[in-house]
Amino acid sequence: MKLIFRNRSRLAAVLACGCTFAAQAEPVTLARAVEAAWQRTQAGSAAHAQTLRARAETDAAASLLAAPPSLSLSQRSDRWHDDSGVREREIAIALPLWLPGQRAARQAAGEADLASAMAGIDLARLRLAGQLRQLAWSLASLEAERASFVAQQDYLQALADDVDRRVQAGDLARTDALAAKSERLANEAELDAAQQRLQAERERWTALTGLPADSVDANEPQATTRELDQHPRLAQLARAAEAARMQLEATRRDLSEAPELNVGYRNERDAYGHAGRGSVTVGLRIPFGTAQRNGPLRAAAQGVLAQATAEQDQARLELAAEQAVARGELRAAASQAALQRERAALLRQRAALLDKSFRAGETALPELLLAVQAAAQADAALARQQAALGRARASLLQASGVIP
Repeated sequence: MKLIFRNRSRLAAVLACGCTFAAQAEPVTLARAVEAAWQRTQAGSAAHAQTLRARAETDAAASLLAAPPSLSLSQRSDRWHDDSGVREREIAIALPLWLPGQRAARQAAGEADLASAMAGIDLARLRLAGQLRQLAWSLASLEAERASFVAQQDYLQALADDVDRRVQAGDLARTDALAAKSERLANEAELDAAQQRLQAERERWTALTGLPADSVDANEPQATTRELDQHPRLAQLARAAEAARMQLEATRRDLSEAPELNVGYRNERDAYGHAGRGSVTVGLRIPFGTAQRNGPLRAAAQGVLAQATAEQDQARLELAAEQAVARGELRAAASQAALQRERAALLRQRAALLDKSFRAGETALPELLLAVQAAAQADAALARQQAALGRARASLLQASGVIP
């Protein structure tokens, strides 16, 4: 990019225009964007479904019966044989019973699974926040780039008009007018490309959040990093490991299929003309547990627990490394931003001095255009570096598990 400044005050105005957003009545904060995107994406639906499933399992474990009861009806008759009037009718209900300690173990497993599902919601929101953080700072960078081109275009147009007047007055050659117009057209083409890139990013933002993209505030002034153990990923894995332990305990209590208490009423008649007799039947069905049944269930639960514990240890190492990298990137971005800010200020001063010299007829237009190009490139680099600094801060917050 190429940029010309008439004076230092104009330079400051252009930089402010290029590197920050204009004041908005109601800026779209990241917290608002995360909430809006959460409602629009399938992440919310999946997390909600997992929570409903865990709550359903908890409610099932709180039932008085180990499984739904069943009703049985039966009738015995000799109508198709001797037809002597023998008849027997019976209705019974089977009530599955909990084994000792089984109900409490399943309740604990259900509550642990629900806690894991709730922790998974926080983790999903954090991942969505990371996506929005990157998108918001991309918008900031592209907006600063577009504003820089707009400010440059205004000046190049004024410069081309001034050169035309001086050419007509005989102070400058026709080639200078052609060079000034060429620079203006080149900047206009770059401005169009920058606007297209910005518009594409705005459409991505709106599609994800449903919110306007022209007033996004990517800064998080109140956000601070937190301890590694408070990271939602570790919290979710810890809850998952606890749920796996509770599930393993439930399989240890689940020695066999649920025993059934059968209560029924029987009415029977010996022959035609005999009065029917009624009786109540009570029975107990006790299934036996075998290694073929219990072994695979316990092995599966132990495998889930081992995997959850291994993932927890691995995640702790990965998150510690991510935080260390993010802190290093933040320090480097801050240092580079300070150096780039100083360099851009020096090149703007040089361009402003050469601009005055050119208008006084002491500097040739090619020399001024070279100075302008260097200043414009420095301003563009500064705008990108300031966005990179904001992105580095956001990356550290993301690595620390901070949700806007």
